[in-house]
Formats: sequence, structure tokens, C-alpha cells
Amino acid sequence: MTLYLSIRDAITNGVYGYGAKLPSKRQTAEAQGVSLITVAHAYDLLVEEGYVEPRERSGYFVVFREMDNYGAADPRPMSRSMDIARTKTEQREAGERDLFPFSIFARTMRSVLSAYGEKILDPSPNHGCEELRRAIASYLARSRHMRVSPEQILIGSGAEYLYGLNIQVLGQGQIYALEDPSYQKIEQVYRANGISIDKLRMGKNGIETSELIRTRARVLHVTPFNSYPSGITATASKRAEYLRFARERHAMIIEDDFDSEFTLLSKPEDTLFSMESEGHVIYMNSFSKTIAPSIRTGYLVLPPQMVPLYQMRVGFYSCTVPVFDQLVLAEFISQGHFERHINRVRRRRRLRASVSSI
Repeated sequence: MTLYLSIRDAITNGVYGYGAKLPSKRQTAEAQGVSLITVAHAYDLLVEEGYVEPRERSGYFVVFREMDNYGAADPRPMSRSMDIARTKTEQREAGERDLFPFSIFARTMRSVLSAYGEKILDPSPNHGCEELRRAIASYLARSRHMRVSPEQILIGSGAEYLYGLNIQVLGQGQIYALEDPSYQKIEQVYRANGISIDKLRMGKNGIETSELIRTRARVLHVTPFNSYPSGITATASKRAEYLRFARERHAMIIEDDFDSEFTLLSKPEDTLFSMESEGHVIYMNSFSKTIAPSIRTGYLVLPPQMVPLYQMRVGFYSCTVPVFDQLVLAEFISQGHFERHINRVRRRRRLRASVSSI
């Protein structure tokens, strides 16, 4: 991962421009003092993420272009069927419910009752229990390379509630841009709060560039991985384009990282939050897909500079997730059960994908 991150940063910072050839695996191994296998794994991750592409007997060439898309129309229209993608998603999830370790989850509940006793009746801190915020911060560091403190995490009862908090902090008097198509409840929540919405047409790799140029929105709500119902995952170049849009417009991005844990790639795609250091991205996720829809627990990860603003504007709200639920999730994550469940589902999906491709 250290080698992968080093080469990725060299690409995004222009050390290796679009079309440039990376050093051979042997040259990189010798220069870095690592094995060929290590270099091969790092190059494979760069290919999966869309930073480079292999060419037979020629090597690896950079295909990442931050400046290429923004400012020019995307010539490739979206062609996949929304109905087919939606049906496949629903069928796949129905077949994966048997993978959830319910007996372990039940044992975790009993363990929490035994360990905490009547403390579960105490009120939760407004931003959520320290135990859960610490567990999530540790999990994000391990799985998404997001280095955040527990103080940057805010717990709430599912994505829809968190959408509302974002509105109260970012304001109702500006335009919010959404992917078109996007998850219907996102639009419903925004409209119910009196928000002006601009729906941006999707292309094969994410929101079309011409739509980003056209919009006057100052808040961009995106689902970079497996956007529902289109199933589109934004490429590395497109994610960089979103970030450039935010920097140039002084806009905020709400990164809705719904379903990202179940990627078929060797590792989850880089989050917009981890790619950006200037405070333009608010990251959000929930456990409704990874555990069960009945687990009405989600979380925001705030840029450090925005923590005081959230504290001032919505910090007085009581946490809407029961303490018992928070402590169970904290224990489930901390003991490694959550990540083992994620890995089981990913293995099942990879197997199904490999069988269907035969």
C-alpha cells in the first residue's frame, strides 16, 4: 500500500502525466528495494483504480487525466439499463442475507449487556458514543486509509437523518446538485426541506463534464461507488474532476459512500475524502447495506475545520441512535466481526462474477 500510494500520488501530482509509461516492475523493485511481487500487486491496484492500464509487451501507461475532462463535454453517453441494474442489485442482496453472522451478532448483544449493565440506559453524547466513534475511526483507517479522529465523526439514525443535518449546516439558500438518476430518497429529503435541486446527467464514468460546467450548485451530492440505480462507479479521473469542481467553485461535496465495502476489486476505491485535504468533502456512510436495513445507524466524517461549525449549528441535538445499539456496533466492529462479514460477501460476489463470466 505504501508503494501504491506513492505511485498514485506521483500520477495525480503530474510526475507521470497522461500517456506516460511507468518504470518496469523490475526497475521499480530495484529502486524501491522491494520484491517484484510487491510491485506487481501495487501496479495491479493502480490498474483496478483506473490510474494506469497495462499494454501487452509494452508496460504500464498512465490513463489518469485530471484536466482532461473538466472544461470539455463527455462524449460518451450512459448506456446501461436502470431497470436491469436495479433488479440485479435486489436479487444479489436477497441471496446474501444468509452470510450475515447473526449468532455472533446476538452474542455481541449479550456481551454488551453483561459488560455495560445499566449504563446502556444513560443518554448518549450528542455526537454519538465515544466507543462507536473510535471503532469507526479505526475501521476507516484500516479499510479506507482515512486518517480521522473520533471527534470528526457524528452518529445519526440513518442516511436520511444525516441528509437533514447537512442541510441545516450548509444552508437551504443554495442549490444542491444530485446525480441523475440517483437514489430517490435523497431528492425527496432535499425537496421536503425546501432545497433547490439541480439534477446532473450521468455518463459512463460519472456525472457528465458538461453538466458540472453548467450547474450553479454549491453543494454536490455524489455516490462515487456503484451509484443507485445506475450501478455506475466514478473513475479515478472523474473523482479528481469532482474535487477540482469543488476547489474552483468553493463548493462542498457530500460523498455518499453507500455500498462501497462490497466492491469486487482487491481493495475499495479511494474515497473523495481521502483524496482531498482542503476540507471540501463530507463523507457519509451507514450500516443499512453492510449489516441490515433495520440497523438505523449512519455516520458523517467531517473535515477538521468544519467540526466547530457542525457543533455550533446542530451540536445541541441529542443523538438519535440508542446507546445499546451504538455499543453493540462498536463491539462488533472492534472484534473484527464486521470486516470478516464484509470479506465473506465480497468473496461470494467475486465467485459469482467469475462464474458468470465463463
